[in-house]
Amino acid sequence: MVNSLVVSLSGLGDRAVDRCAEFAAELDRRNVPLTLLVAPRPQGSERPAPDGPAVGWVRGRLHRGDVSALHGFDHAPSGQGLLPRVASAGRASAAVRGAEFAALPAHEAGLRLSAATAALDAFGLRTDLFVPPRWLCSPGTVTALRRRGFAVCADALAVHELGTGEVHRARVHALGPGARVEQWWCRALVLGVGRAARRGRMVRLAVDSADLSRPGPRRAVLDAIDLALHHGAEPATYDSFAGARVPMPRQEPRARNLDPLSS
Repeated sequence: MVNSLVVSLSGLGDRAVDRCAEFAAELDRRNVPLTLLVAPRPQGSERPAPDGPAVGWVRGRLHRGDVSALHGFDHAPSGQGLLPRVASAGRASAAVRGAEFAALPAHEAGLRLSAATAALDAFGLRTDLFVPPRWLCSPGTVTALRRRGFAVCADALAVHELGTGEVHRARVHALGPGARVEQWWCRALVLGVGRAARRGRMVRLAVDSADLSRPGPRRAVLDAIDLALHHGAEPATYDSFAGARVPMPRQEPRARNLDPLSS
């Protein structure tokens, strides 16, 4: 998996379905699957409906070979796909806006994971892949994920096989915010991805649907993917790192309330 290319897509709201579908079609032409990051209850926006456009589109993509990953429960909007700055020791500030699982102990993380899994069950989108909001994950969250049968946790610096304990180190590449420095972000993304792929390293590219609403960032994302493929990166998803799986404990979602934390 060293020279693999993993592309994830977040911000899967009903209003973004059209541009997400266009982007997915571009990747279909390149035979690159997507890892779709699903947040059951994104804060500050309308809760997804089981029969809504976004959920329906995700279900359709799963039938085409994409995979879904749980992307938190009620985190704040990440905003333009910005990744936190990660210190040399591998830690980042838990105060980063929207980093829901960055500092949680195992018990509290387990409650949130139970609520999120119940919501995904109602959507028909259960998954054992986890990508924390803002790509920040506490040790307690990792413990809770293992207890609940999750197979993979992908954070800012690595992909963790929870069943085997194997760690695949590779940082996430993504665009940052700011109209004034948009051109710089785009150039940095393409150069960073190209450098990693040329050296035979794993390429992890995080795309937010907001990135796809502007021509420059959208073009940069596709250029980065093309460059990685040119250097021999093999398309994959986070499911490719699942290894040996254990059955996830079954949860029965509540008929009227999908949020166990509110009771």
